[in-house]
Amino acid sequence: MEPTTNGATMYCLYAFNGEMMCFVHVLLNALDMHDKGTGCVIVFEGASVKLIPELESGKSPFSPLYFKAREAGLIDGACKACSAKMGVLEAVEASGLDLLDDMSGHPSMSSYMVRGYSIITF
Repeated sequence: MEPTTNGATMYCLYAFNGEMMCFVHVLLNALDMHDKGTGCVIVFEGASVKLIPELESGKSPFSPLYFKAREAGLIDGACKACSAKMGVLEAVEASGLDLLDDMSGHPSMSSYMVRGYSIITF
């Protein structure tokens, strides 16, 4: 997703933590920022990639938040290397999320920074 706010601070929320309760706060904050007109995207990195199959299944009580964020275009993608290492690469591919791998198989923070995003890690 390309930044679209006219010179305002935009945020890339890097979710590393694989705990669902932590990731829910990534979703809530991204949706809140979006609703208030602040540009933001979410990147699944590290252990958080393991949450994708559960959220995609629709069986998680947090799936509606996840799908709301997806529909709003807030999820930029998931780390390809971590998806492979965590055994969820096929599930992530099946989800249709972009696999991010521009830094030795991982998503590069600097690529977001040069596009104007400030990085927040969870």
